[in-house]
Amino acid sequence: MLDPIADMLTRIRNAQMVKLKLSIAKILEQRNFIESVKKEMGETFPVLRIVLRYEVVSNTEKNPAISEIKRVSRQGQRIYVKKTDIKRVKNGYGISVISTSQGMMTGDKAKKLGLGGEVICEVW
Repeated sequence: MLDPIADMLTRIRNAQMVKLKLSIAKILEQRNFIESVKKEMGETFPVLRIVLRYEVVSNTEKNPAISEIKRVSRQGQRIYVKKTDIKRVKNGYGISVISTSQGMMTGDKAKKLGLGGEVICEVW
């Protein structure tokens, strides 16, 4: 390790990202897009273990519950919506994940609570 102070600062910065990722994964778990999510301690830092959900079509065929997942707001281009501009994803078959002043939630929940925010991703 060449610069232990920079390493420490990076670990502090990344620790906050684990909370963000965990809250997004919890929403996907609640909406049955993933089977389960667990935060475990790795060798040096926390690791998220996510088990994907599959829908059984026949005895030999399974389809993933997530057809597509799309990042909406990016580091270089943040996308914010007002409560009135929150749209349904794939006619209600999908969800949007929005970061609001009250935390991460689905677009439907944010609209019911009258909150806008940053659109993180869409899943269907």
